[in-house]
Amino acid sequence: MRRAARPRALLLGALLLGAAGVAPAAPAGPTREEALAALADPTSVEARRRGAQGLGATGTMADLPALVRALRDADAVVRTFAEHAMWQVWSRSGDDDVDRLLQIGIEQMNAREGEAAAETFTRVIARRPDFAEGWNKRATVYYLLGEYRKSLADCDEVLRRNPYHFGALSGYGMIYLQLGRPALALPYFEKALDVNPNLGQVRETAEALRRLLIQRGRETI
Repeated sequence: MRRAARPRALLLGALLLGAAGVAPAAPAGPTREEALAALADPTSVEARRRGAQGLGATGTMADLPALVRALRDADAVVRTFAEHAMWQVWSRSGDDDVDRLLQIGIEQMNAREGEAAAETFTRVIARRPDFAEGWNKRATVYYLLGEYRKSLADCDEVLRRNPYHFGALSGYGMIYLQLGRPALALPYFEKALDVNPNLGQVRETAEALRRLLIQRGRETI
């Protein structure tokens, strides 16, 4: 019997694995403590919006659980601000020089200078091996270069340092699709959605994969 068509593996054009476009921090805003308190305010959507946006500028890795909870807020703006804030927090190493180096690598990656970007991110990793986003950005470059095994290895390093990284989790899924292993890809897309249920394209891909795997199961009967 004819096999079901393969789902669109690369419909994540911007690559969640290494999203570079995050909302800029507001020029002035609440302190970290004020932002956390505002984000936890169940009575005011405006306060929660202000808190989520404020953590983009002042938040730390310790604030990720609060931001993950905000990804399930009833208000879509709060959810969007929380997702942007997570990317902003992830992109801060605590060392201005390393952050500038990371930005250089991102610019090289966006200019399709893959080999140069990989070298730059390797320098970031050498200087701050505890910085998960250095590993994540190099994983993205390796993915773009077709170095899927290297990309998987770097994703492992990301998750060791940042288990909330829904970009790296969806990245595993994309890599396994490229390797022709949809049954391994689906659980990672589901894990990414467990952290961030607002990833529409990831959800569409996961649903397509479920249909594909069900169809393959029928064809083996």
